[in-house]
Amino acid sequence: MAVRCAVHQAGVAALTQLLQFEAPATEQRSLACACGGQAHYQELRSKPVLTVVGKVEVSRPYFLCPNCHHGQFPIDVELDVSNTEFSPGVRRMLAVVGHQAPFEQGRQQMELLAGLSVTTKAVERISEAIGEDIAVAQLQDIQQALQLELPIPLGPRIPILYVEMDGTGVPAVRKETEGRSGKQEGEAAHTREAKLGCVFTQTTVDEEGYPLRDEASTTYTGAIETAEEFGRRLYSEAWHRGWARALKKVVLGDGAEWIWNQADLHFPDATQIVDLYHARQHLWDLAAKLYPNDSPSQKRWVMREKDKLDQGEIESLVAALRSLQASHPDLVKTILTEAHYFERNQERMRYPKFRQQGLFVGSGVIEAGCKTVIGRLKQSGMFWTIRGANAIIALRCCQLSGKFEDYWEARRA
Repeated sequence: MAVRCAVHQAGVAALTQLLQFEAPATEQRSLACACGGQAHYQELRSKPVLTVVGKVEVSRPYFLCPNCHHGQFPIDVELDVSNTEFSPGVRRMLAVVGHQAPFEQGRQQMELLAGLSVTTKAVERISEAIGEDIAVAQLQDIQQALQLELPIPLGPRIPILYVEMDGTGVPAVRKETEGRSGKQEGEAAHTREAKLGCVFTQTTVDEEGYPLRDEASTTYTGAIETAEEFGRRLYSEAWHRGWARALKKVVLGDGAEWIWNQADLHFPDATQIVDLYHARQHLWDLAAKLYPNDSPSQKRWVMREKDKLDQGEIESLVAALRSLQASHPDLVKTILTEAHYFERNQERMRYPKFRQQGLFVGSGVIEAGCKTVIGRLKQSGMFWTIRGANAIIALRCCQLSGKFEDYWEARRA
C-alpha cells in the first residue's frame, strides 16, 4: 500500500505537469461559437480532476463569446472532462462498481482497490450518467432500425438464433407507482415492470441430442417501458445480432400475451415456443386449487396431465381440463382460464416436434438473465425512479453483453 501511494504521488506530479497547457498563439485565439459568433481567448483557468492516480490540477485556456456570453474550454472536450471533475478512467471505474453492487459498496471498493476517495453520490451519479448515455445510443439504433432499410450485417450464416423475453418487477419510489394497481386486488403497486430480452445462438447439440447454447453468445437489452417500445428495442438487438442471417429463428417466452403480440409483430417468421416449465407450472397451480391440502392427489393429477403436455397433445389436455367443470363448479372460471391458456398456445407447445429439431423448449436463459441483470435493482431497501432504473439496466446490459469496451472506444473516436 505504501508503494502504491508513492507511485500515485509520482503519477499526480507527472500528470499535473503534462496538463499545464499554454495560452494559444495569437492566430488561434478565436473559436466559432454555437450562436454563430466568435468566442475569444480570455485567460488560463485551473480545474481539479480526479484521475486513476489521484487528484491533479489542469490549467487550460478559457474562451468567451461576447454575443451569448457562453464560455468554452476546448481542452476539456479533448480530454473528455467537460462538466465533470472525474477523468474518463475514473468514470469507467465508477460505472463498473456502480452497476455491480449498491453504490455505497462501490464507494468502498474504489477506496480499497484503487485508493481513490469518492462519495456514494458520485458513484450513483456517474453510473447513471453513463447508463443514460448508453441508453441514448441504443434509442438512436432503434430509430435507425425502424426508419431505414438496413443492410444485412456481414458475417457467416447462423444455424439457430434465439430471442427470449420476460418481465419482472423493480421496486419503485411512490411517485412512479401512483394510480397503479398491485398484484392483489385493492392493493397499491410497489413495483414497475422491467422488460428484458436476450439474443443468443446455437450451433450444436450434445451427445444426447440436447441443445447447447454457444459460449459467450448472449446479449441483453431491456428497460421499464411499454410492450410496444420494448418490442422495437428487442427487434433492433436481434437485427444487429444477425437475425437476417439466421437459418432457423426461434422466439421463446412464457404465456404472457404481450410477448406473443410482439413476436407476431416483429418476428413473424420465427418458430414460437412457450417455455415448457412455465406451462407445467400452470398445471401445478391448478392442481393446488382442485385438490387443496392433498399433495398426493395433486401429484397424481399433474403427472397424468403433464404427459399430455410433454407429448404435445394439447387438444387432449384442453378437453381434459374442460371436463373438470362439472365436478368443480366453484372453479369453473379458473378452469376455463387455464383451458384457454393451453388452447391459445397449442401450436407453441408441440414439444416433441421442437425437440426433434434440437431446439430449446425452456426459457431458462432469460429467467437467469432477469436475476442477473435486474436482480441488482431488487436488493433490500432499494427503490428506484424510472430514469435511474433504466440507466442502470442499460449499463448492466451493456456490460453483461460484452459491449462495455465498445462504448469507451466510441467515446475516444
